[in-house]
Amino acid sequence: MSDLKVISLYFMTAFYISAGVFHFILPKFYLRIMPPYIPYPKFVVYLSGLIEIGLGTMLTLSDTRPIGAWGIILLLIVVFPANFYHYQSRRKVDPPKWVLFLRLPLQLLLIYWAYTFT
Repeated sequence: MSDLKVISLYFMTAFYISAGVFHFILPKFYLRIMPPYIPYPKFVVYLSGLIEIGLGTMLTLSDTRPIGAWGIILLLIVVFPANFYHYQSRRKVDPPKWVLFLRLPLQLLLIYWAYTFT
């Protein structure tokens, strides 16, 4: 693996583990972007945070890296409706609407990034 890819892997690992931890530190933020049709939203926020921590951790080991990367791809697909809902239901405390809009195609880049480690 090239040095650049190793750096990318470390960054991705830190990104998903940190994002998962923030589900526990700032659950209100994640609850705000949860579509109303999702049952047990607080449980889902904590569960998704735990999953992100687990998948990020899986990236650290070469044996589990492909499974972790595929899991991240699946997670990004599953959480896309929440990102779309956040864009549609923006509140004054949220980032500007254009930032939320840019986040939607960003999901494709994140999926590709994870795919490079499958």
